[in-house]
Amino acid sequence: MDDVIERAVLRVIESMQENHGEQLTIDDMARTAMFSKFHFSRVFQRVTGLSPGRFLSAVRLREAKRLLVSTSLSITHISHQVGYSSVGTFSSRFTHSVGLSPSRYRQFMSVTAEDLAGGDRAFGGPAATLHGVVTSPLADRPVFAGVFPGQIMEGRPASFTLIGRPGPYVLENVPKGSWYVIAQSVAESREDAVHHPPQGDAATCIARIGPIEVGGGAERADLRLRPMSALDPPVLLALRDLLAWTDTHT
Repeated sequence: MDDVIERAVLRVIESMQENHGEQLTIDDMARTAMFSKFHFSRVFQRVTGLSPGRFLSAVRLREAKRLLVSTSLSITHISHQVGYSSVGTFSSRFTHSVGLSPSRYRQFMSVTAEDLAGGDRAFGGPAATLHGVVTSPLADRPVFAGVFPGQIMEGRPASFTLIGRPGPYVLENVPKGSWYVIAQSVAESREDAVHHPPQGDAATCIARIGPIEVGGGAERADLRLRPMSALDPPVLLALRDLLAWTDTHT
């Protein structure tokens, strides 16, 4: 990737992180990148996989997660602090992306396998199987892998699995269509990803592949996890307890 383009996108992401409570526009971001706004939008999506506005929304929700567990600020105050004028809109988007309402996230900080179960049934229609091998720098740590409609780990996956360590995996009952497979693993005692620095952290590893066109049979999708970088969209789905799972449960 061109270093000039990557540095420009990083400048914008840093601006998002520093000004997540402000009403940043595409024009503002393009000026920070020093590109025309039309060229900027295309470049940003090519580098990160998300539109600038979608990435900013994810940054805001990541900050909301941090504030919910590290402060006693009210949910209304937090919603305004991360750039939402309506607490109802904030709560709805937070719940959709994180898998828990803001109040339940403050209390529990993690979805359960039961919360995620049944995602494939919600889509209906013919289903298939995705399988492959996971490799990871975190050799003996559990790996969560899920099927998502976009390039960000949020909301209920269409199918998911949890394996005790890198190796073979199978995702069953994947609905027919176009999907992304996203996997995450974290170092021991670092499951609470909301406290990881937004610049990236070798303690959090991620893989994203897709779009994969799923038909009615079995598709292979090998996953190679790598340390998360500042260019990766924030992980919004609250997986703390699932990522603390160990192979003693297998």
